[in-house]
Amino acid sequence: MAMRKNIPALVAIVNRKKDWHIICNQHWYRIPVKSAPDILNNAKYIAFYQTKLFKQEQYSVNYYAKIMNIEICKRCQLLPDEPEHKRANQDYYKILIDDVINLPKPIPSLRWRRITFIPTTLSRLLKAEEINDLWCTSFIEDKLYNALKKEDLAAERQFFVYDADTPYCLDMAIFCKDGNLNVECDGEKYHSDIKTIRKDRQRNNDLTTAGWSILRFSGKEINQDTQKCVKQIKQTVKRLKGINR
Repeated sequence: MAMRKNIPALVAIVNRKKDWHIICNQHWYRIPVKSAPDILNNAKYIAFYQTKLFKQEQYSVNYYAKIMNIEICKRCQLLPDEPEHKRANQDYYKILIDDVINLPKPIPSLRWRRITFIPTTLSRLLKAEEINDLWCTSFIEDKLYNALKKEDLAAERQFFVYDADTPYCLDMAIFCKDGNLNVECDGEKYHSDIKTIRKDRQRNNDLTTAGWSILRFSGKEINQDTQKCVKQIKQTVKRLKGINR
């Protein structure tokens, strides 16, 4: 199990029955080169998030496979029966996989949300209880997320919001009965330069205007007194009339 802990894996979306047939029978999956996540180059496993088309298996990760090789092909080479597609001549990664395997248990998304790629590990895939357990972002975010989970404070990780003029990806979003809360985990190095400080200020202003409450915690605060951070979050959730489940 110790070896599994750090084996990189990727969760990708499947939203067509045709693509699922290809995955299961032809043993490959495609990702546009220009939008591929950085983790793809190192990933040893790929898992699949199935959308509403899959009925009983919808909105969950149920299967995974070992990555055998990765090639680059034109989309029209991969799907010659779709020559008129607008991306027919664009480059795609053809991810060759081994047999598809059932996960020990489904990993559901407890709240409807947009998902594209989730960087994770094999260990997380095999142990996750829900989709937010999968994200592999930073140590401080993991630490705070796990502390919130122990307090039954449901947080959505890496949640995209489109309420403002600019889309933003939130470290964590907590949905409450009288408004929503954004919790940010700020690594000192990234969030200490002038340019980033200005971006954070603009981001805070945009989200606040759109009705979000925002709490920011530094890595030092999270590492040295996680429970103090959790207490502030709980107090804010209480002010917002509790979790909206």
